[in-house]
Amino acid sequence: MYAEIAANRRNSWFLVLLFALLVIALGYVIGLAWDAGPAGLVFASVVAVAMTLTGYFSGDKMLLAASGAKAIEKKDAPQLWNVIEELSIAGGVPMPKVYVIQDSAPNAFATGRDPRHASVAITTGLLEKLSRDELQGVMAHELSHVKNLDIRFAMLAGVLVGVVALLSDWWGGPRRRRGRSGDGGAGIILLVVGLVFAILAPLFAKLLQLAISRQREYLADASAALLTRYPEGLASALEKIARDPDVLEVANRATQHLYIVNPIKPFEARAKTLFSTHPPLEERVRRLRSMAGGAPRPEEAAPAGA
Repeated sequence: MYAEIAANRRNSWFLVLLFALLVIALGYVIGLAWDAGPAGLVFASVVAVAMTLTGYFSGDKMLLAASGAKAIEKKDAPQLWNVIEELSIAGGVPMPKVYVIQDSAPNAFATGRDPRHASVAITTGLLEKLSRDELQGVMAHELSHVKNLDIRFAMLAGVLVGVVALLSDWWGGPRRRRGRSGDGGAGIILLVVGLVFAILAPLFAKLLQLAISRQREYLADASAALLTRYPEGLASALEKIARDPDVLEVANRATQHLYIVNPIKPFEARAKTLFSTHPPLEERVRRLRSMAGGAPRPEEAAPAGA
């Protein structure tokens, strides 16, 4: 399990490095195309820093508001509060702020810039449909995202995707270099190369973001199993969440990667996309059960809210 956690950490850092290199490369191409020399790099850096700071300090508030999450206190959901409190102590992280989304579809996510400024959001459907062991597995998964700073990775990755898209749109604007006649074949080649790069860069950035999200989910699953010492609780919860037919209305393509299971169902019109924000659920469950030595699930479990 420790080897899996270490491998996922290395892979995620590598993918974030590729993100940064992509932004730098796009800025460099824009600078060449405008005959601006290093100005393109400077502009790309300024935009990246500005957007990153905005996302870093305000991204969690915007995500929670967009998801319709409401802050609660212990008296509102005592069992949930106790589970999160116990896991926070066991995991050595501060107690996060707790939010509830009024929706029958079971799901949850964590957000924030660091463990001191973290929040977890849970749907009412999750509280009603999972046993306590399953609820504990889900909350351990989300607190693992907090402890491993996945919440920061998710926000920064989203910002970098936005930077790449913005720079690509800037390239396509009317002011871009058109390949003057005095440049000859070299100018035309540069224009073509830059145009192709600007078109493909957002696609590549999106693929990198999805790869980071998938790696983070595997890491959080492994960390949750380590924290609870009961991988079957999370494995069973993942299956229940995935099989549930209710639709999480507040989810969208901008926030779907945050949830423990993709909230957009395959039969929905908004699910028509070539990309997956989560690793295959079957593989996640298989890995968890291999950690548990293939232990069978409890045949019956009382709802967490009972």
